[in-house]
Amino acid sequence: MARKYGFKKNRERYFDYNLLAVVIFLVCFGLIMLYSASSYAAQLQYGDGMYWFRKQGLISLASLAVMLFIANIDYHIWIKFAFFGYIVSLIMVLLVLTPLGIEAKGATRWIGRGNIRLQPAEVVKIAIILFIPYLIVKIGSGVKKIKGSLLIMGVGVLAALLLYVLTENLSSAIIVIGITAILLFIVHPRTIPFVGLGILGFGGIVFGINYLKQHIDFSAYIDDSTPFRIKRILAWLDPETHANDWAYQTMQGLYAIGNGGFFGKGLGNSAQKFYIPEVQNDMIFSIICEELGIFGALLVTLLFILLLYRLLFIARNAPDLYGSLLVTGIFSHIAIQVVLNIAVVINLIPTTGISLPFISYGGTSILFLMAEMGLALAVSKQIRFKD
Repeated sequence: MARKYGFKKNRERYFDYNLLAVVIFLVCFGLIMLYSASSYAAQLQYGDGMYWFRKQGLISLASLAVMLFIANIDYHIWIKFAFFGYIVSLIMVLLVLTPLGIEAKGATRWIGRGNIRLQPAEVVKIAIILFIPYLIVKIGSGVKKIKGSLLIMGVGVLAALLLYVLTENLSSAIIVIGITAILLFIVHPRTIPFVGLGILGFGGIVFGINYLKQHIDFSAYIDDSTPFRIKRILAWLDPETHANDWAYQTMQGLYAIGNGGFFGKGLGNSAQKFYIPEVQNDMIFSIICEELGIFGALLVTLLFILLLYRLLFIARNAPDLYGSLLVTGIFSHIAIQVVLNIAVVINLIPTTGISLPFISYGGTSILFLMAEMGLALAVSKQIRFKD
């Protein structure tokens, strides 16, 4: 299997301890910010200010063990299970329609029973990261042809459509499409079609926004019967008008960012955490800005840049195409999710409900993110440098 995918055994081994250090630091920082942001809400809801902190801490420790376990497995073994994992991930999405589906906040995005629940979207992301590189390697030069490119995009589009239609999880659908498109872009010999599609897409978005601003009466369109996605878009376009309803979370987050200044109000001194709903999830970056200021936000951003740089380093030096594309998929996932989360918090795009990797609360998310880091570390172990 290793020889088939271009892997050759050499004497010198490498392990990216820099990536490991950044991941551990991000997780620890995330736990600190989680406690600071959520202790008040947890005290009100559960009578225990450390409820979310303790739960996330235990899951993080278990996830660290999972990461180190995966890091010590030859990543070529996952080639055998790539297609099977993709099919299982789609089946898990379909399970939200069964009695195993768990509804929360108006959407059924989890499966499980009692306190044990799993978000299929996270399984789909890692399944795509494993399967698309395998498919590209399997197709080989056929990826240059329209049929091959359509097959690869079709795999990603199918998963994204199921996520969007069955779980109403638009953010995860965007991430899945993004990972697929970036991997295809990396291996495709022609750049112009991708650039053209990107320009057309961006132009269409700008035109649509300007049209809505000029021709839509926001107050007439938002009522109890309006679909929630339309409400989010219209509230994003005119947040001040809807500061007390659909734009409430966004406006409170912007207040938090504005209150932080350059160095912040100090750890634990946020005032907006008492008002922002579900602050421990997708809006935790606003609390970082309020308590640690622009300086703290820049440090967090630099940590993510360093993480992405290490992933890029591993991808560039991977011993074979599958390993390189595998880490590129992980790179794409982290990059897209970080950009989307920060863009939502500063109101550049409508609210999508996407979390900040390693920092936001979420057991399924941290587990599969750490599994992805384990895969990247496993690839790094196979890197060989000449003396």
